[in-house]
Amino acid sequence: MVWSGTWVAERLGVELVGDERLTDLLGLALRRNPKRAHLLVSNVLGKHVPQSPAVVYGHGFALGRRVRELLGGDGGRYGSGGRGAVVLGYAETATGLGHAVADGLGLAPYLHSTRRPVEGVAPAGGFEESHSHATSHLLLPEDPALLAGDGPLVLVDDEFSTGNTVMNTIRDLHERYPRDRYVVVALVDMRSAADLGRLEGFAREIGARVDLVAAVSGTVRLPEGVLEKGQALVAEHESAVRRTESDSASGEASGHRSDEFGRIARVSLGWPGGLPDGGRHGFTPEHRVRLERALPTMAARLAEAIPGAARRVLVLGFEELMYAPLRLARELEQVVPAEVRFSTTTRSPVLAVDDPGYAIRSRIAFPAHDDPADGPGERYAYNVAGAGFDAVVAVVDSVADTPALHAPGGLLDRLADHTPHVLLAVVPSHVPAPRHVPERPAMLPEPLRGPAFSSYAPDEVGWLLQDLSDVTLEAPTEEREEAIQSGGAHYAESLPVEYQPSEQYQELFQAALETSAARIAQAVGVVTETILAERSPRPVLVSLARAGTPVGVLMRRWARYRHGIDVQHYAVSIVRGRGIDANALRYLADRYDPADIVFVDGWTGKGAITRELAEAIREFEESDGITGFDPEIAVLADPGSCVRTFGTREDFLIPSACLNSTVSGLISRTVLRADLVGPHDYHGAKFYRELAGADVSVAFLDTVSACFTEVEDAVDALTKELLSGDRAPTWEGWAAVERISEEYGIHDVNLVKPGVGETTRVLLRRVPWKILARSGAGADLDHVRLLAGQRGVPVELVDELPYTCVGLIHPKYTRGATGADGKAVTA
Repeated sequence: MVWSGTWVAERLGVELVGDERLTDLLGLALRRNPKRAHLLVSNVLGKHVPQSPAVVYGHGFALGRRVRELLGGDGGRYGSGGRGAVVLGYAETATGLGHAVADGLGLAPYLHSTRRPVEGVAPAGGFEESHSHATSHLLLPEDPALLAGDGPLVLVDDEFSTGNTVMNTIRDLHERYPRDRYVVVALVDMRSAADLGRLEGFAREIGARVDLVAAVSGTVRLPEGVLEKGQALVAEHESAVRRTESDSASGEASGHRSDEFGRIARVSLGWPGGLPDGGRHGFTPEHRVRLERALPTMAARLAEAIPGAARRVLVLGFEELMYAPLRLARELEQVVPAEVRFSTTTRSPVLAVDDPGYAIRSRIAFPAHDDPADGPGERYAYNVAGAGFDAVVAVVDSVADTPALHAPGGLLDRLADHTPHVLLAVVPSHVPAPRHVPERPAMLPEPLRGPAFSSYAPDEVGWLLQDLSDVTLEAPTEEREEAIQSGGAHYAESLPVEYQPSEQYQELFQAALETSAARIAQAVGVVTETILAERSPRPVLVSLARAGTPVGVLMRRWARYRHGIDVQHYAVSIVRGRGIDANALRYLADRYDPADIVFVDGWTGKGAITRELAEAIREFEESDGITGFDPEIAVLADPGSCVRTFGTREDFLIPSACLNSTVSGLISRTVLRADLVGPHDYHGAKFYRELAGADVSVAFLDTVSACFTEVEDAVDALTKELLSGDRAPTWEGWAAVERISEEYGIHDVNLVKPGVGETTRVLLRRVPWKILARSGAGADLDHVRLLAGQRGVPVELVDELPYTCVGLIHPKYTRGATGADGKAVTA
């Protein structure tokens, strides 16, 4: 097979020297550019050469994975690689590549430079690309804070040659937003020997670390006088190309196009509202999740519009708009029988020579159709004419869907001369919202993340809470309950003093964790697999802070371990008698499809929170008009038979129930108090930084996660059994609690706390009356017996108890006990 750089190499003496794969990835062509004669033409970039979308996306994604490994924090399976990183791609050629690198990195937001000014968006930076035909790059993030973090900045270009562009970028940004580390990513590293040391010297100059990641490396050897020879060759062949294009255009204008050609149809994609069309103003991992959720439907619409007889289809993107058409093409490639290829139009003027040894075999020229700020000009689509495509799907943004696009001699008209079917798909151009609109309420803040808030890693959970760490909210248990009763106050308006476990109790926790880790891992796997099978292939986990949060983190870890997907996870507050945090729901609804939200908790007792959540969602739908949230909670353990989605219905010891903040990221229970939480605020919570020495939050997660491998087969079998069985809630737990309430003369089900987890909470936070323990209960209750002994609470053995244990609170002994509305119950 002839290398697509042979023609240039033979005529100009240009050589590519380096890795064996270099000539597989690159061909050569001649630029119409006074600054550089040759053009390295990538075979895997999806710009000049139509290529399989899987190949194009795969190369970028693989580079992202390499960056993730390079930035790995602890290097383990759940390593912190890429945490806090931001990816920046270069227009126009590397906009899609940069997106794919960000996807491979997993958690990084993405921004690409642009040559399109946008009214109302102030540049956050800019730089010059000295060798390019179009030099000025703008950075226009919707959120200027995107570039202001202190994490690594990952800069992505298709080719790293002299390094000038990258160093110009870093120098400009480093003055505004200094950081400690930069990573340069390119498909090919083509620096000359003279340029090899410049990056290291530059890094020393600015006092930061600069790494380079490339798929292949090599260099270009250029003979003397290559620029002049190249310009002469271009002049020699360009006139012939122009005559061909002129003849083609005049034939179309005269109406001589064959009846077999010229069919142009518009296809409505159903692009999700509010989803950016790409990274011009920023593209977050949450945006990627929304896009992936919508891709199957959009690709199905395209597939339906493509003629069934088509055997070769091109999805053609538009200049900087590379990622959206690439992802559409990748999805289309999996659902149609035709061979699908992907490339994009470009500003770059390149000589076309119809020779197997030349990278640009054909050229379609047409006028710019997006009213560019730098004035009208010619644009190009390479290797499309004569390539035998039965259909071309042109994907443009709405700014470029102008009369010039549809005019005689415009892009669609020119494409129709070379393929029987042209389909137009328009993606809405993202227009950033005005930054100051007086009539609009303040935007809800982004979630709090560790290590600033909680001891969890920032990608493990985002807390939709406000930080009240500096507010004194705690009081001794008896004093607190006295205050609640005397004023009819709500239990969520204050916090109990955090229980500090004794050495003996900590030893019990560690023993319980070692004993039950595999059992918990199995339940985590089962509940996660059930969600993925029934609720959503890309769920957004929303744990009920704080007991549900360790479970949500473990479920997220399972999804990554077993399926390689990064599930988003947030923690929100729900308060008995007050409902769920409505502002948190508004934040979630603004960024995700409510149908993909899955609420997560640790366990069910009698099902009070299950009912509370259902009522709160109903009220939220009525007040905000936002529908689609499924109020059913997914839990690790459902001993009360209150939900359909669970890991087990056994009532066993979940060690995270044994402790308070020190197993929940050092976060307090949530607080809702009118003087601290306004109508546009999230509920509050405290971060107990001072307890870091006793924190076992991450150790708990890691111990359970380490058991994932050994429980995989059991998870598969149990999930299959559950999915095919009857899981309808029986609410037998509620019935048992009602019976116990009457038998013991309590007459309030809210003072009966069933199950190991709830009983532990009674002993840690409340003034308990007595503990009912099922006869024969073993090590699962060791910690309960110890706590009861420390507090002088009797443990009564009971036959045929439906739970392993039940904690009782009696109004005669607990003046501040709370009822269904969260307020004091008087004896």
